[in-house]
Amino acid sequence: MKDIVKLYPKPSSPCNCMNIRRASRAVTQFYDATLQPSGLTITQMGLLKVIDALSAPSMSDLAAAFRIDRTTLNRNLKPLAEGGYLQLQRGQDARRREAVLTSSGRQALREAQRLWNEAQQTMADYLGKDDLQQLKSILSKLEAMVP
Repeated sequence: MKDIVKLYPKPSSPCNCMNIRRASRAVTQFYDATLQPSGLTITQMGLLKVIDALSAPSMSDLAAAFRIDRTTLNRNLKPLAEGGYLQLQRGQDARRREAVLTSSGRQALREAQRLWNEAQQTMADYLGKDDLQQLKSILSKLEAMVP
């Protein structure tokens, strides 16, 4: 299993939230390292993927899809726009801004998708089918704590 150091199990904290945050950071670092050749982070890939799927979503639509506020969303979109991966344009209503992928954004997304598939397989191999299914169930349950 590529790039996974077998130091399992790490000592846990008595705080459930801290354990989840530490695990989240570790998984994010793993995916970011795997996606690095594409020039995107896992967060950026997710944004581009949703923008592509929703076809010119508004900032409100994107913020809702990611469960983040618009300020955080704008901060995350800025490097993608500056890097030429997307354009922010006016919608039909002058108050509406929409995000649209550029050809560079589509190309980076294709490369990131290929690398993401590798990361997904590595995670599946590392955790095993049963643990992965249990993890997905627990994460879904945790996310439902705040509708």
